[in-house]
Amino acid sequence: MSGGLPDPLAGPDPGAGVRPGSRRDRHGRGMRGPLAVGGPLAPDGVPVARTRSQRFDDLVLDAVEELERRYAKELSGVEFAVEDVPDPTTAPDEEDIPLGVLVEPGPNRPARIVIYRRPIELRTVGSSELSALVHDVVVEQVAELLGIDPEQIDPDYGTEID
Repeated sequence: MSGGLPDPLAGPDPGAGVRPGSRRDRHGRGMRGPLAVGGPLAPDGVPVARTRSQRFDDLVLDAVEELERRYAKELSGVEFAVEDVPDPTTAPDEEDIPLGVLVEPGPNRPARIVIYRRPIELRTVGSSELSALVHDVVVEQVAELLGIDPEQIDPDYGTEID
């Protein structure tokens, strides 16, 4: 058939109904409402229009920036990343799910610190606990990289979380 009409004999479109990255976007039109668009209720860059994943990334960035100010030379070549969950094929055989991991540098690869979003979110209640745990996990991984105790990096390490 021509003219842009679907071929009825071809069967269903394999990509129909699949919207990668969309959750409560029922009709494929994006976020709706006064808080989703720019304006007096939600100007551009307002946190209300950010996803949980984006807010988590911001918490990690804040913790990393704080440490980079003090350890700029030591952390100059280190990559920081956020992943949703640890890869079960590469994660160590432990009963506890890791909250973060240090990937040692290789011949052609810098050191990399990976923070896992979902395990951290599941262990916290509220944004203050989440922020404190993200900070502590980043401090733990940097301490492991530098070969020192987390308390040497941050004297308040572990005191904010009960």
